[in-house]
Amino acid sequence: MAIVKVSSEDMKVVSSAILSLCEYFRELSAKNNRKITFYIHTYGCQLNESDSEKLHAMCLAMGLEYSKDEHADVVLFNTCAIRENAEDRLFGNLGAYKSEKISNRNMIIAVCGCMMKIEDNVSRIKNSFPYVDLVFDPQQLHKFPLLLLSSINRKKQLIEVGDVDYITDDSLVPPNRLRKFRALVPIMYGCNNFCTYCVVPNARGRERSREFQPIINEITTLAREGYKEVMLLGQNVNSYGKDAGFKETFPDLLRAISNIEGLSRVRFMTSHPKDLNREVIDIMATCKNIETHLHLPVQSGSDAILTRMNRHYNREQYLEIVRYFRSIVPNGSISTDIIVGFPGETEEDFQDTLSLVDEVKYDSAFTFQYSPRPGTEAAKYEDQIPHDVVTERFGRLLKLQNKLTYESNQRLIGSLQEVLIEGESSTATNILTGRTRSNHLVNFTIPDSLKGEGEGEFDASSYEGKLCNVKITNARPYSVEGLMENLIDG
Repeated sequence: MAIVKVSSEDMKVVSSAILSLCEYFRELSAKNNRKITFYIHTYGCQLNESDSEKLHAMCLAMGLEYSKDEHADVVLFNTCAIRENAEDRLFGNLGAYKSEKISNRNMIIAVCGCMMKIEDNVSRIKNSFPYVDLVFDPQQLHKFPLLLLSSINRKKQLIEVGDVDYITDDSLVPPNRLRKFRALVPIMYGCNNFCTYCVVPNARGRERSREFQPIINEITTLAREGYKEVMLLGQNVNSYGKDAGFKETFPDLLRAISNIEGLSRVRFMTSHPKDLNREVIDIMATCKNIETHLHLPVQSGSDAILTRMNRHYNREQYLEIVRYFRSIVPNGSISTDIIVGFPGETEEDFQDTLSLVDEVKYDSAFTFQYSPRPGTEAAKYEDQIPHDVVTERFGRLLKLQNKLTYESNQRLIGSLQEVLIEGESSTATNILTGRTRSNHLVNFTIPDSLKGEGEGEFDASSYEGKLCNVKITNARPYSVEGLMENLIDG
């Protein structure tokens, strides 16, 4: 698979396509006597969210208007290939648009994202959903305006899925950040690890690190614009720079970002245990604005299964990282990913996972039932685990982790926690929500004495992105509750 840097000439072609689309949609708006709208369905991880922010910005640059209604004129599906149920959701949703597409001949449907790197999915769209106008993979993201224009001009389905990994900072159209105070910042793309259950290396290509200074410049600008938190994204952030031979390492990048004035929080994911070194943990312990939350996927507690997964570490090596983190970041938290029912997993292997979970005492965990993904080595293994066995084991793991998460939340009762306010709680009025430096979710009230003028009025939006101290008073299974004691910045 070739890796190509996007040239200035390439970007000129894309820019020209944006101008042509502006004219096209302007004429269409005049004809329909209304603005032409767009909507984006986003599945999957934070990298997909980041890609959708870029797609959003490109749509705005074309003269489209964002719609909160799924029934827009231009509908994009940004897909995820990690789990089988994401595929089911996609094809179900595509089918639901069929009648709408027939009744609105100007409607455009585009499908992109990781799922489009699986040949069977592309073939299924081609054969069963001919009304889909455009299909492209993550490596073609920067070309979206050009591909859309080509699709419109040729008036038939266009499929653009290639074997080229592009390197670009997407500087032609800056992403349209969908959060007011938190920004997603990819520092690298792709993956070189080839875990036997995972499609990401095929879907996102080989590792490609962005250059050091453009990342620093982007985050400096974000801080000046008032963003309080950045999340650094990559399939394996700890391998940053190795693919390109940069002199700067991930610890160098993390340290430089922590020194940018105005940033309250710096987060990162994901860390691969085989590449995470003590220097990163040391930085987490000493830099005040680096979050003390470590997401460290283990996948299994069994050495035999870890070997079959091609994870390149064993149980003891993983636990050594955990012990070091707990020793120097005592108030930190650890989350993980765990797969239940990997091919060949015995009851003994599963017990190893349970014992590891109990030893680490994860503050939270993303737990998954194994599903074979096309094109992966594990899908070829003959010793697949019966579904009922996987389900039963999954239930046991979930019961244990729910208990540990609740205990983690209980330990915060009585403590004073720094919270970055995200806004009003989705489940209660006059209640604010936010997260601690250790990534615990906090729902809290504000004393009347701190609400200021306008007694009885409550404007949650005025608190978004601010730091405050919250006294934790109660624990729930997946969150904690408290009372704001004071605003830190405002």
